[in-house]
Amino acid sequence: MDSREVARAALEIAMTPTRQDESNLKKQFLSKGIKSSAVDYGGEFSTSLQKVVERAVIAARREQVIDGSHQEEGAVAGAAREALVQVMPKALGLNVGGKVGIAHGGDHIAVAVFFGIGLLHLNEVAVGLGHRAT
Repeated sequence: MDSREVARAALEIAMTPTRQDESNLKKQFLSKGIKSSAVDYGGEFSTSLQKVVERAVIAARREQVIDGSHQEEGAVAGAAREALVQVMPKALGLNVGGKVGIAHGGDHIAVAVFFGIGLLHLNEVAVGLGHRAT
């Protein structure tokens, strides 16, 4: 399993517009040996970093993307934090809304964040991606 395939899966599932699309994509990835999950998130960015990381770990465990070991939970948390750091310059002090995608295939775990950032209807879009090897 290539790390790029897993990263692409995390990005794709983070960008699904509906739960039905997300479910279809999860089945498609699973047939390729990639387990995936996604969780919606919205709120003020700087006060919610910890919540986004926690939600990513919980979603990965709940959907059995990871087995719940300390190593895999730490990999998801680290990759989620890395993805958030990438969007931080645009998002600091503003509200974000979007989705966090998690994918695990072979020895690779990737977490992607796909957020709309801003105030009212003046949104910027940002994508962040983190990867860890297990």
